[in-house]
Amino acid sequence: MKLVHYGHSAFQILTAGKSILIDPFFSGNELSKGIMDAETIEADYILLSHAHADHSYDVERIAKRTGAKVVGVYELAEHYKALGIESHGMNIGGKFEFDFGVVKMVNAVHSSSFSDGKYGGVAGGFVVWNDEVCFYFAADTALTLDMQLIPLTCPPLDFAILPVGDNYTMGYEDAIIASDFLQCDRIVGSHYDTFPVIKMDHTKAVEAFKNENKQLILLAPGKSIEINHES
Repeated sequence: MKLVHYGHSAFQILTAGKSILIDPFFSGNELSKGIMDAETIEADYILLSHAHADHSYDVERIAKRTGAKVVGVYELAEHYKALGIESHGMNIGGKFEFDFGVVKMVNAVHSSSFSDGKYGGVAGGFVVWNDEVCFYFAADTALTLDMQLIPLTCPPLDFAILPVGDNYTMGYEDAIIASDFLQCDRIVGSHYDTFPVIKMDHTKAVEAFKNENKQLILLAPGKSIEINHES
């Protein structure tokens, strides 16, 4: 499995012959400028955690161009269905087997609404697994005890994508605690550096994880990493 980061919380997962986008945010995302854009990237699926513009801004454009199916909480799915986009609605605690693997939707402690104030359903995260890999995308969330349920209900995680930028989400200190709850010591950081209030000291954050015998991976925009069950 190949994981590509495009800045903020925008990721591309290449697995099982499919391209899966998570929270695609290119327009207005200075971190992805000149690296990738909504008119170029290919997708078979879009996993959407919540309605905020810095996660959903390019969903409609990408889905209509590529035919990608949007996967998210029921209210989000209904929103995109009304726009003529194929969508699969889920809700917290449910799982569904797609042709690239199983997706389980889990709790995220965060708000969710579109820019016009329209309700976007509850925010959520995703655990995804197949024969190659199992990972958790926490999306925008506070530290929550619900993370302890993931090792009880899902296969062992090969890695977890956690927000580390603070202010709008948990910071890296809370992400260290989250990694304990998840029983996962390999963390990929998200939701940092995009805006002034979430700029982060990379060295300090990486060292804090290292001091706890954990790994924090901060992928530069456009950079990728290969991770599977054996790595």
